[in-house]
Amino acid sequence: MQLSGQSIIGTRRATASGGVFYAVNPRTGERLEPAFHSAGDRDLDEAVALAAAAAGAYRALPRSQRVEFLREIAAQLESLGRALIERVTLETALSEARARGELERTANQLRFLAGIVEEGSWVDARIDTGDAKRKPAKPDVRSMLRPLGPVAIFCAGNFPLAFSVAGGDTASALAAGNPVVVNAHYSHPGTAEMCGVAIAAAARRAMIPDGVFSLLISRGPHIGQVLVAHPLIKAAAFTGSRTGGLALAETARSRPEPIPFFGEMSGSNPVFVLPHAWAQRGDAIVAGLAASVTGSVGQFCTKPGLVLVEEGRAGDALVVALGREIGGTRPAPMLNAGILENYRLLVEARTRDARVRRVAQAAGGAGAGPALFETDADTLLGNPDLAAEVFGPATLVVRYRTLDQALEIAAMEGNLTGTVHAGSGDEEEAARLAAALEGRVGRILFDGYPTGIEVCQAMVHGGPYPATTDGRSTSVGGRAVERFARPVCFQDVPASLLPEELRPGNPSGVWRRVNGEMTMFE
Repeated sequence: MQLSGQSIIGTRRATASGGVFYAVNPRTGERLEPAFHSAGDRDLDEAVALAAAAAGAYRALPRSQRVEFLREIAAQLESLGRALIERVTLETALSEARARGELERTANQLRFLAGIVEEGSWVDARIDTGDAKRKPAKPDVRSMLRPLGPVAIFCAGNFPLAFSVAGGDTASALAAGNPVVVNAHYSHPGTAEMCGVAIAAAARRAMIPDGVFSLLISRGPHIGQVLVAHPLIKAAAFTGSRTGGLALAETARSRPEPIPFFGEMSGSNPVFVLPHAWAQRGDAIVAGLAASVTGSVGQFCTKPGLVLVEEGRAGDALVVALGREIGGTRPAPMLNAGILENYRLLVEARTRDARVRRVAQAAGGAGAGPALFETDADTLLGNPDLAAEVFGPATLVVRYRTLDQALEIAAMEGNLTGTVHAGSGDEEEAARLAAALEGRVGRILFDGYPTGIEVCQAMVHGGPYPATTDGRSTSVGGRAVERFARPVCFQDVPASLLPEELRPGNPSGVWRRVNGEMTMFE
């Protein structure tokens, strides 16, 4: 595919009038062609106006047409094949295997959400039929989830496909019936353009209204801030740093008409290794932890940044073994030079910090050297800043004396995940930890590792603040689509004016709650 370096505004390309920037190969530092032209305010205004104009027509499309659109996006992405994989690896330094896996996941989650739209019960249709004979007369009341309107989507730097242009947020918003305006990540603009072309082609094939999809390519925070502030934008979704997420969240909150802002900002994702688990399968736990910390150079939002281990000889052995594994992992390039530099600064600061001890750090190479640090529970509880995320292949082992200390750490801050490794004999402690974690994380794991997210109906990828800006939601799984909809009630509305899912006779064939009972009949 020949890249143009220009934004996609509905069915046309933006003019090449903005400032120029280039993607950079993180492995070599070389500039990658072509030049990309940053979208300007005029491009943004046009994209949002088109989205707003298309919102009504897109909302009114038959469910089957939205299903076709989502499935066609998946097919168009897959048709890009090796050309897309090569661009991903050039722009991000991610391995070919990782890029292929992410492409497969992206296509699968599009088809997964298409299936949810096709089945239809996600709209939560509720009907309470009227009764004119009752005194006073009972009205006919019907409600369901309806689209919000144009949604701003922000691409993630660490997931160039699965959480970017055609990723889960875009797919969820489109599935719910909303137009989207996507803000590409500056680190992988070529990948963004290729995915944008695929979505535009899918829109043409599925006869989707002009303006349902636009892609803004830019460098710097200006376009993102203006996009969230635009009065025609009705919601926004973001995956990235806490600094960036909180800045956009404040913009969304302080608008004359505040809008929902779904920011996923990661965290430390604590892992608790209980004594009997270590005694019964210590080698497997060490290997799994090391892989989870260093996989994809520690650039997963679910990377375990805290490992909680009891004081004593057994815990000492775990720290030594984990240090050996992490210290023996080769340094590797990160997503871009800025992320690598920030990782090195954070590791250097921890190395100099008297509150922690550096156990191991991989040496050699020009990339990020995996690192393991250690502290005790008293120090962490007195210095919560030590729990801050280090984006990259580093983690902090925390030694606790009592379970109460571990429980206090579990309750410190909202996280995406909390993991418990328990063996035979750890049942009581595990139950207390699980109960504590339930109030502070979106996903509780037992005897596993938090990196790797299954796209399925029950998955929750979210968590209490500051892991996300809204702990009631998830960006992955069957519930993800609900973020971009709101309940609308229709009282005594003529059947011809009702959404299909609420009409008498259930012509759409979805499960509905009628007079309190789930049924496909009325």
